[in-house]
Amino acid sequence: MPFITVKMLEGRTKEQHRELVKAITDAVVEICKAPADGTFVVIEEVAKDHWAKAGVLLSER
Repeated sequence: MPFITVKMLEGRTKEQHRELVKAITDAVVEICKAPADGTFVVIEEVAKDHWAKAGVLLSER
């Protein structure tokens, strides 16, 4: 039962989420031979105010 977590900045559309989870699921099914109905994908969206790189918030870059 694969459980995949994707962390990314907020701002993508529902359609983009739909396409992403489908593509990830398809890849896990093909590569890992896991059943699609046992493959879970969670998208965790993070605000630019809550993510930093090199000590600087992404909202300030």
